[in-house]
Amino acid sequence: MFDFRKYQEIQDFIRQNDKITKIVAISKNHSKESVIEALKHGIRIFGENKVQEAKKKFAGLFKPYPNLELHFTGTLQTNKVKSALHIFQVFQTLDRERLANEFLKFPSLIKDKKFFIQVNTGKESNKSGVMPKETKDFIRFCLDELNLNIIGLMCMPPIAENPKRHFTLLHNIARENNINQLSMGMSSDYKDAIMLNATYIRLGTILFGERK
Repeated sequence: MFDFRKYQEIQDFIRQNDKITKIVAISKNHSKESVIEALKHGIRIFGENKVQEAKKKFAGLFKPYPNLELHFTGTLQTNKVKSALHIFQVFQTLDRERLANEFLKFPSLIKDKKFFIQVNTGKESNKSGVMPKETKDFIRFCLDELNLNIIGLMCMPPIAENPKRHFTLLHNIARENNINQLSMGMSSDYKDAIMLNATYIRLGTILFGERK
């Protein structure tokens, strides 16, 4: 179930360090009951990585909680884009031209959506994301050619490496391209991300426990 005491502890850490980081409660693979419990405690930003699971879990919750904000945080298949647009407000893993072009097919659905470009800061072959040296061109493509509402960059550092180096790289890429928001930091490294001015940290296990 949702650990509100831990959530408050992290919020206190953010405030004590004069940061404005927001917490995305990653509820993937956790029950709808856990989500409802979090909502009752005032949590309004959640992250999911599967369209069908999110639809089933959050169906009926937007009406009683109109300020609920749902972020897509997984690898999105192009054939799921239309369905995803009906439930998610923020997409954190835009990582390729084909996906960007697919979003453009639904102009009435994307007009109020927000997008983060996922950067593969570790250059890992088994992980999604735009390579750092290609990020500038991809940002320009999404902004200038497609007119997508790109508001930030996102990364997931390699498990065995110091996350600070990757967070700093993401921050530098964002600054060079006039991007203001950063989604970085998870349960194991969120304090480093907060101190390096993350806009969003994505917390699952630390708030909901081990996935089932």
